Amino acid sequence: MPLAELHYFSDALGMQTAANVILPNRKFPGPYPVMFLLHGLSDDHTIWLRHTSIERYVSELPLIVVMPNGGRGFYCDAVEGFAYYTAIGVELVDVVRNYFPTTDNWCVSGLSMGGYGAFRLALDRPELFQSATALSAALQFGHQERFDDDQWGREFSRITGPNPIGGKDDLYTKLEALLPDRVPALRIDCGSEDFLIEADRHYHAFLDSKGVAHEYEEHPGEHNWAYWDAQIQPALEFHRRHLGI
Repeated sequence: MPLAELHYFSDALGMQTAANVILPNRKFPGPYPVMFLLHGLSDDHTIWLRHTSIERYVSELPLIVVMPNGGRGFYCDAVEGFAYYTAIGVELVDVVRNYFPTTDNWCVSGLSMGGYGAFRLALDRPELFQSATALSAALQFGHQERFDDDQWGREFSRITGPNPIGGKDDLYTKLEALLPDRVPALRIDCGSEDFLIEADRHYHAFLDSKGVAHEYEEHPGEHNWAYWDAQIQPALEFHRRHLGI
């Protein structure tokens, strides 16, 4: 399978940035649906290839996999800082469309910060992203009454503002705006020993309370690559069903 490293200039970031791209086996004729695969807070666009077998898992799928560099920006347009939502959810979509043969059926997956980002992109662009899967996801990000005045709180409040609940980055508010019939297919998956398990259980309960059909699973596991390497496989199967590939 071809593997490309795409370097390009982002107007939203005001800088050069990058994404790794897995292209389908040439036995599959294009055009192709696309999956954005998002990294977590401490990583970059290389990490999925370095710590999982994602290239092998998609080897028999007619699917383009795009792994962008999202920095530490939670895939949001920061109040003070970089506009990562625009950079990835708008600009990179256009770049991929310009350089690769794509269909209009896309999906998105991510872990931790990237799990939040996957739902963020899908809820902001439901006309494009048909399905979204969140692994060990920080789904409460943007839903806090306020941030604590510590290192994490100061960093995150520069992205969302100091009182983010109900605002531009709140996944609860975003989902409610799409009811009753514009919500993409959603899947949440988290390890039972993961420190984000309560956040994911809470969003699962919220989806149930709104009558939103979705998949939710817990498995033994922690916040680590052994878990994500295993669980990206059912996530791909979820996307395969909803994309019809």
